[in-house]
Amino acid sequence: MRIIPAIDIIDGNCVRLSKGDYSTKKVYNENPLEVAKEFEDNGIKFLHVVDLDGAKSKHIVNYKILELIASKTNLQIDFGGGIKTSKDVEIAFNSGASQITGGSVAATNSNLFLQWLDRYGSDKIILGADCSNRKISTNGWIDKSDIDVVDFIKDYGAKGVKNVICTDIAKDGMLEGTSNELYREIMSESPVNLIASGGVSSMDDLYQLIELGCEGAILGKAIYEGKITLKQLQELC
Repeated sequence: MRIIPAIDIIDGNCVRLSKGDYSTKKVYNENPLEVAKEFEDNGIKFLHVVDLDGAKSKHIVNYKILELIASKTNLQIDFGGGIKTSKDVEIAFNSGASQITGGSVAATNSNLFLQWLDRYGSDKIILGADCSNRKISTNGWIDKSDIDVVDFIKDYGAKGVKNVICTDIAKDGMLEGTSNELYREIMSESPVNLIASGGVSSMDDLYQLIELGCEGAILGKAIYEGKITLKQLQELC
């Protein structure tokens, strides 16, 4: 299983939220590059970067930080947040992203998302499936829908999507464990590479995700709050 630390960006700072609530913002470092380099120095190869300003603004904002991290490290970066147009996708890839994650677009403009999938391929385009009470949420988790997350992933899996990041919003940033039952159901319904996101609080959570068969796990606050050390992750990697 790939270990994928997260760097969420607001106003150029490395932050974390709780349940996606912007009012809970906590700044952990004013220099995201410094954080990324520390990950790389400890054997991490992958990085999940979220442009929270972009998610709220509905267009990519922090691409310069993406460019800086990509140019100063060898990390393979998947980038999401505010990617709403083909221009946003181009900016992200031109700024050094290895992959981009499309969530809101996939829920609201399926034709456009499938155009990206066709143009760049399933290795480059990740489906973002962020949900609250099993229902897909969009635009920085501000807007809710009636789309069931399992059906959403199953439908896109049939259309050629290979990689999926599924975040249970109720778990995100809460350090209370992961949504293993939901992940198990998703993988039983669709043969996608599932990347678990939200709620990782300990090494035991990671071991459980490995046992479930998740392709990757994204974690953030557990690292920043010292619940999981970079040395532990280095040993696991």
